[in-house]
Amino acid sequence: MNYFSPTHGIFAAAFGAVLLSACSQKPAPEQKEKPQDPAAEVTSPAADSKIFFDDFSYQSLSEMAENQWKARTETGHPGVAGARWSGDGISFLQDSEAPGNTLLRMTSSTDGSGENTQHTQFCHQRKYLSGTYAARVFFRDEPISGPDGDQIIETFYTISPLKADMDPDYSEMDFEYLANGGWGEPDNALFATSWETFKLDPFVQDNESSTRPGSFAGWHTLVLQAGEGKLRYFVDGEQFAEHSERVFPEEPMSINFNLWFTAEGLVDSTENRVYQQDIDWVYHSASQILSTEEVTSAVDALRADQVAFADTVPDWEPKLESPCGL
Repeated sequence: MNYFSPTHGIFAAAFGAVLLSACSQKPAPEQKEKPQDPAAEVTSPAADSKIFFDDFSYQSLSEMAENQWKARTETGHPGVAGARWSGDGISFLQDSEAPGNTLLRMTSSTDGSGENTQHTQFCHQRKYLSGTYAARVFFRDEPISGPDGDQIIETFYTISPLKADMDPDYSEMDFEYLANGGWGEPDNALFATSWETFKLDPFVQDNESSTRPGSFAGWHTLVLQAGEGKLRYFVDGEQFAEHSERVFPEEPMSINFNLWFTAEGLVDSTENRVYQQDIDWVYHSASQILSTEEVTSAVDALRADQVAFADTVPDWEPKLESPCGL
């Protein structure tokens, strides 16, 4: 996820036979393959065995960890200095609009001090590169308690570790919703940012970013297509942004969600404020470029077959470490 201001600092029938034998509440047996060419074109066959899907039908964080998810505990950038990161902000609840469906909820809070600020982030394995990424998320414009106005960042993104300042192989692709403005926006706005690289101190950025002001509160299906040397971002089926081959990912990335406060955008109050973001599902196809409609059809087919979790995306060889942090 973009830790800095961009301005500144399917085929339903085809899936069933492939997935039912490969999917369960536990990940598929580890598979190995050599890294892909990051600029390689992906195809659109009638079926695809290289998918990742999670319906977040869990009852506990430990159950979620069995499917290779990690909650961030590493302190530090981004956000409020001294803030705590932990799995305490991750919970599961029944969907009031769809009986039987479970949602994942991230909860972050602050009273304006570092020691009383809780940020939330969770990450999946670092093995994703080209293809289609998608998630159904619920953004909020206001806190569920406490005074409004903090610059809160609500996200869905992919990222690789930064090995050194201005690392030429760094990769990151972000959807970020700023419910109370920030980064040059006076009010709420959605950002899509693709990173070539950066330096933290002093901050130097190299990215392509697109912004749309206005409220995005409520449910949205976010889709990112990474193929043919282009990155295309979609919100509810409408193209939001297109970024060039210059910022196309070069290193395998982890899939992430997080919810955090900007250090410079807190309101002047010592009252505790609590913000939340919900996630219904996340989906990735490693070898297909899919439209929002095709993604939705694939997810519907998996759910109809009662597949709550599927991971048939091979690990890279050798298998990569998957840190959950910056």
